[in-house]
Amino acid sequence: MEFDLPKTAAVFIVIIAIGVGGLAASPMMAADTVLMMVAPSMIAFGLIMLALGVKHGEYRAAGR
Repeated sequence: MEFDLPKTAAVFIVIIAIGVGGLAASPMMAADTVLMMVAPSMIAFGLIMLALGVKHGEYRAAGR
């Protein structure tokens, strides 16, 4: 499966939504804490890891 921007964005949003939804539904934390603190940190971490993954893929594709 080749990832382009729409597929990558959809998978990214689904993964974040599953994580946030699971935490919001569980009795561990209040929903406002999850939405105000956990969700933004999950998004930031996901974007950093996505950027690192793309750069690593570019490096591998260059055959170095």
